[in-house]
Amino acid sequence: QVQLVESGGGLVQPGGSLRLSCAASGSIFSINAMAWYRQAPGKQREFVARITPGRSPTYVDSVKGRFTISRDYAKNMVYLQMNSLKPEDTAVYYCNADITRRGEYRSNDYWGQGTQVTVSS
Repeated sequence: QVQLVESGGGLVQPGGSLRLSCAASGSIFSINAMAWYRQAPGKQREFVARITPGRSPTYVDSVKGRFTISRDYAKNMVYLQMNSLKPEDTAVYYCNADITRRGEYRSNDYWGQGTQVTVSS
């Protein structure tokens, strides 16, 4: 079984910063891409950032220059450093990973349970 567990969400004032973490654990053979998505109330889940081995990270336009995705390959973790936060960044943030389990030949998409980020004064 594979688990993704996010942490680091909370309440922050506009202009503030938060760092989200996501740990992948379980019967993991390899992890390809890891990403962050978010879902605001009443809206569809949207892509935020992705990091893939050997490629430059990608971001949705609305967070470019403010958010940075990074990864610790040894620990199977992905991070999202969020600076200059705005009220419109308020959402539940989900970790996503493309993981091949031990003994399997194909990868599957896995999701965490989400962590709430609220930007408000």
